[in-house]
Amino acid sequence: MLRSSAAKLSRSAIPLVGARNATSLAPTSDIFKPLKYGGKYTVTLIPGDGIGAEVSESVKTIFKADNVPVEWEQIDVTGVGNSEDGIRESVQSLKKNKVGLKGILFTPVERSGHTSFNVALRQELDIFASLVLIKNIPGVETRHKGIDMCLIRENTEGEYSGLEHQSVPGVVESLKIITKYKSERISRFAFEFALKNNRKKVTVVHKANIMKLADGLFRQTVKDMGAEYPTLTTNDMIVDNASMQAVSYPQQFDVLVLPNLYGSILSNIGAGLVGGPGLVPGCNIGHEIAVFEPGCRHVGLDIKGRNQANPSALLLSSSMMLRHLGLDAHADRISKGVYAVLAEGKVRTPDLKGTNSTSEFTKAVLDKMETL
Repeated sequence: MLRSSAAKLSRSAIPLVGARNATSLAPTSDIFKPLKYGGKYTVTLIPGDGIGAEVSESVKTIFKADNVPVEWEQIDVTGVGNSEDGIRESVQSLKKNKVGLKGILFTPVERSGHTSFNVALRQELDIFASLVLIKNIPGVETRHKGIDMCLIRENTEGEYSGLEHQSVPGVVESLKIITKYKSERISRFAFEFALKNNRKKVTVVHKANIMKLADGLFRQTVKDMGAEYPTLTTNDMIVDNASMQAVSYPQQFDVLVLPNLYGSILSNIGAGLVGGPGLVPGCNIGHEIAVFEPGCRHVGLDIKGRNQANPSALLLSSSMMLRHLGLDAHADRISKGVYAVLAEGKVRTPDLKGTNSTSEFTKAVLDKMETL
């Protein structure tokens, strides 16, 4: 049963990553076909909190200027306060449209706050695979060169299962759930991804030396799956060592497959290595639904409304979305425009030590697109 399900996934939901400008999702199965009316696709847009509205506006401006055949069904849900109705509306919209573009929803730290709406969406829609692309960008100077790694994170269980309770005052039990089925599913996704994108090595990141049953199951499942892909190298690394290796020798990594929490941590480390959260694209993929969002989950509440946010991460995520829809020409123009502005270095938002606004960066991308 698992094998047939995974085979369906590999045909319909595996991202194809070639050169820096050619990240795509290429569905071939009808089950993954988004809605299209009158020559246009309907896409769920969830701007999110913090800088979400500003960077989403950048995407909408560029899509309109390039005549991208996309109609937005915008859902203004927020994680600030209680917005359960908005989450239900988002779920229904994504079930209908099958593809979405999303900012990051705020999750309060306070104990009295709601659970993560980001996690709730992934679990409700079973968008089980998070893909984050960590790669050096020409024009963005960083300490390390030659970084090109893909983080594939299991999205629906692990430490983010949300099963915790206080058994007696002062004693809290939190359950980390690892299942063989979901470990096999994310493993199959990772190896198929590596195979289809000419990657050479898959590294499973774990803490099986301490959590021998939970992480032990995840680690062994990935390694067993690797035996079915003899052309790929499979190895494993303990998460604390992987974190150190990522900041000292990141070039050794190719494709990493990780449980939920470790994937969140390593994606943030990776973003820091290549220039920050404003540059890292990503997506979340299930059997039927794909949601594209920045790979590093920073809300940016501190700069909300200041017109200072770097829209590159959401623009590049939207470019991945366009390839998923088969709109490669539009995707190429947008991604090349973003990379050209970054390479030239004349227009920079504050996160890249510049003084330009979100609006100015957006205009620079549009100007570049006209010359391509």
